[in-house]
Amino acid sequence: MKNLIFVCKKNSCRSQMAEGFARTTICDGKIKVASAGLEASRVHPTAIEVMSEIGIDITQQTSNPLNEFNPEDYNIVISLCGCGVNLPPEWVTREVFQDWELDDPDGQPLDTFRRVRDEIKQRVEHLITNS
Repeated sequence: MKNLIFVCKKNSCRSQMAEGFARTTICDGKIKVASAGLEASRVHPTAIEVMSEIGIDITQQTSNPLNEFNPEDYNIVISLCGCGVNLPPEWVTREVFQDWELDDPDGQPLDTFRRVRDEIKQRVEHLITNS
């Protein structure tokens, strides 16, 4: 079984949405999924809202700092914010590492959250299909 972790700066928006997609609709239990941030924060209320619009509930997800995870437990590491340059080397040298550099929707209009959500969905689908 593959183990996948999504990493972002605060683990509040992009990584939470990616985890939600991977957990509920795309992986179907075939891949273990987590998300973390360079620092912990909260699951952003607007991320919860835009995911619920498409039938995905991320209200039970939590924001966790990356240092609570062991890199050796993950085959696939995805950075969603360009923070790959700030990750310790043991995270970027996993079997698969990608840095998606998606826009941060925090503080942006609802349409930006929706656009980023849809971009994340496409990328997660592609990742899972090709992993």
